[in-house]
Amino acid sequence: MSSEAFRNFPIAQKGVKKERLILKFLFTDIEWLLVSPPGTLARMKRIEAIIKPFKLEDVKEALSGVGVEGMTVTEVKGFGRQKGHTEIYRGSEYTVDFLPKLKIEVVLSDNLVADAVPAIVKAAKTGKIGDGKVFVSSIENAIRIRTEETGEQAV
Repeated sequence: MSSEAFRNFPIAQKGVKKERLILKFLFTDIEWLLVSPPGTLARMKRIEAIIKPFKLEDVKEALSGVGVEGMTVTEVKGFGRQKGHTEIYRGSEYTVDFLPKLKIEVVLSDNLVADAVPAIVKAAKTGKIGDGKVFVSSIENAIRIRTEETGEQAV
């Protein structure tokens, strides 16, 4: 957008920055995709599970068994009560504060969450410190980029 065209916009004189106006213009058409309709409740949940790396296959099989069709897996590092450990490498002792974990993310319809969470917990549990955590949060909306399906149809 040229400076001349920007000056012709009515809000240009009210102190709105050019970049902000352009962004508002660009994203106005898809804004409805990003916001839930008023008065609706989220019908989808995101499950985030932090697990030990060697438990991935067990969790994957457990989720497939309850009808989960896809997931995202990320290699992460962290610590909680486990607080890391010390190792000896070439005669020197050093502390490993951040332990390798995997983060599994799954977005599901509400009706699958009650089966998916216990399946994750059962499959990832070793009974030892550092087994991980499971977080469940609401998802407002989802959009499948290829087909532009929204909501539960997109997951």
